[in-house]
Amino acid sequence: MKQAVFPGDGSVNLVDMDMPRAPDDWAVVKVEAIPLCTEYKGCFAGDTNPRIGHEAAGTVVEAGPRATVQPGDRVVMMPSLACGHCEICESGFYMHCENWHDYQAVQGTVAGIGTVCQYIARPSFLLLPIPDELSIERGGLAGCALGPTFGAMQKLNVTAFDTVLITGLGPVGLGGVVNGHFRDARVIAADPAPWRADRARTMGADHVLDPTRGDPVAEIRELTDGRGVDYAVDCSGNIHGQRFCVDATRRLGGVAFVGECHDPLAITVSEDMLRKGLHLVGNWHFNRHDYGRLLQVIEDSDLLDLLVSHTMPMTQIESAFALQQAAESAKILLNPWE
Repeated sequence: MKQAVFPGDGSVNLVDMDMPRAPDDWAVVKVEAIPLCTEYKGCFAGDTNPRIGHEAAGTVVEAGPRATVQPGDRVVMMPSLACGHCEICESGFYMHCENWHDYQAVQGTVAGIGTVCQYIARPSFLLLPIPDELSIERGGLAGCALGPTFGAMQKLNVTAFDTVLITGLGPVGLGGVVNGHFRDARVIAADPAPWRADRARTMGADHVLDPTRGDPVAEIRELTDGRGVDYAVDCSGNIHGQRFCVDATRRLGGVAFVGECHDPLAITVSEDMLRKGLHLVGNWHFNRHDYGRLLQVIEDSDLLDLLVSHTMPMTQIESAFALQQAAESAKILLNPWE
């Protein structure tokens, strides 16, 4: 099978590898849709990596004796190697599992460990069924396209009575526009990239602003009768977006941090939390027990066609990365068989 790797020179190679296996409760999936996330950053950073991608949807072709799926099942893969048995996994918050499988120890290889390839192997616990009425491509949007912001809004309890700010309008943030719109919340979106801002407007965001111009917090207050937004979800993955969310949220409101960021964010407990009574949460993905609710968004939202901006062959992955780097795409789906 073909699998994408980073050789370390800013390019992507498609190499031949053996098929992964399906021991015990594992299964092998023929990948038919690969939603891209932030892999382009590693490419342009010159990383060397045999594992590219953490999202996939396709059809089960082999199942172990204890697997909970069968050959022929259409599934979306959850981006994790969680054990499926610990208290955290049973609670549904599998992404926070502390007992992830050692893929190479199980498989004896890195074949199928990333998702930018033709076949993957995963514990069947992490393979959720795609309903017959949905295409595999639509089912794949249960990954990072919609999952992280869906989970964040579940934690914050965003409703039709609320105004929610989404900062960072890459594919995850645009998924936040979908989720906020589906809940009938008032959605304010923020990103300096023109293409992304235009896409958010087309998707029905009630107001779109450039957080690098003027006084964005004052603009938020003007839009909210001086109060601030009820909730904010940061998908930018930078401290400026995170800080904007904290400052733009009203007293007794809530902020969810979704975008990956390894830089320290300054929080002053008295002014930011005690005086304001803010509720700050981190959210990696959605609770597995909420999958049925997330499917309702995928089945009923009229914005899904706008959330996917490009469908391309896997052989054109470098072109896809260039679009992402230029901030001129929403979610990009790759087909590994073209």
